[in-house]
Amino acid sequence: MIEKLNAICYTLNAMNKMYGLIFDVDGVIADTEAVNAKVSIKVFADLFGVEGVVREDFEAGLGRGAEEYVKAAARVHGMELTDEQVRQATRLRQEYFLNILSKEPLPPFPGVLELMEKAMQAEDFRVAIATSGTLEKSRAVLNAAGVPYQKMVYINGNDVTHKKPDPELFLLAAERIGIDPANCVVIEDAPNGVQAARAAGARCIAVTNSTNSKKLSEADLICDSLEQVKLNMIQELIDSN
Repeated sequence: MIEKLNAICYTLNAMNKMYGLIFDVDGVIADTEAVNAKVSIKVFADLFGVEGVVREDFEAGLGRGAEEYVKAAARVHGMELTDEQVRQATRLRQEYFLNILSKEPLPPFPGVLELMEKAMQAEDFRVAIATSGTLEKSRAVLNAAGVPYQKMVYINGNDVTHKKPDPELFLLAAERIGIDPANCVVIEDAPNGVQAARAAGARCIAVTNSTNSKKLSEADLICDSLEQVKLNMIQELIDSN
């Protein structure tokens, strides 16, 4: 009788279980990393007179916010920027970024909108956007990619004090959707983001849009496209925890 009651309780708990799905923006929803690198290279040339900066120079700053993104390339080129120089660079970087976005299309990566829509329609899922990017910059990306972020919890870099790999961003997202981090999956594209998701106590699916699978090895699951990810896979990943 006790075993039967336990089985019934387990079934009821499973039926009532809620799952959280948290999306990063840059490099997950659309290929913003190519634009980020393009405008940042221009900033180094225009503001500091530094030529020869390449996309790979920014890799250590991926997912850590604009300031760390700029500092990463500066370190590669032996530069020690002052706080004011970093502020100037990030302001100009955002200006260039928004200018490009106003002129050029930014289509979403394959599968991302479909996965969002299915999760939003599912009764046992809650969906959030969580990005280190500023409100203005991330909102421009979401609008350009056609993401219905108004229907989701939306956390951006303006809402937090600490950037990735600190878990604050994802802990706040989980809190806002009312789901324990252990029952959430974060979708990321950068090593710092994967570390932040794990530090928050969430599971992580990494997509190789911005870097290779070797650098994303701390993720629970690695894929080449979100077309490969289904809701039942997310549920199984969480339930196996």
